[in-house]
Amino acid sequence: MPRAYLSGAIEYAPDHGRAWRSSISAFLRSLGHEVYDPAEDERKNLTPDEQRHFRAWKTGDLARFQAVMRKIIAYDLDWIERRSDYLIAYWDAYAARGAGTQAELTLAHRLGLPVWLVLGQPVEQTSGWILGCATEIFSGFAPLCETLRRRYPVGAARAQGSAS
Repeated sequence: MPRAYLSGAIEYAPDHGRAWRSSISAFLRSLGHEVYDPAEDERKNLTPDEQRHFRAWKTGDLARFQAVMRKIIAYDLDWIERRSDYLIAYWDAYAARGAGTQAELTLAHRLGLPVWLVLGQPVEQTSGWILGCATEIFSGFAPLCETLRRRYPVGAARAQGSAS
């Protein structure tokens, strides 16, 4: 079963990146793929106290915030390195404000994993580094879904009729 990691803005995105991830996750599961959605997995490897309070620590206890962020970074990068077969990234102005998506795309590229990049902004406004990490670049999710249907034909029969 192919495993996808969903990369894109969380911290600065208005909906914490949930809408696009929910939609593409349903499509990928219809193909029989396993999906890791870091926006959905708020627990990760955090203690209940860390999970409840770490965002407030960003301004109230920076050292403690950094320690928790390092746990999150390690968890997400380990998922990409050890469990992912490919990465889907949504790149927009919100992703450009953060740093996690850049790191995730770079790691996936360095590991030789396919990086399917969906642009939510014009290509000319997108970092050359990000474009360089991409295996293929898409102007929207529909063209990505068509490419994935062709690349993973085993699940194509189950995927017919699913929304993309």
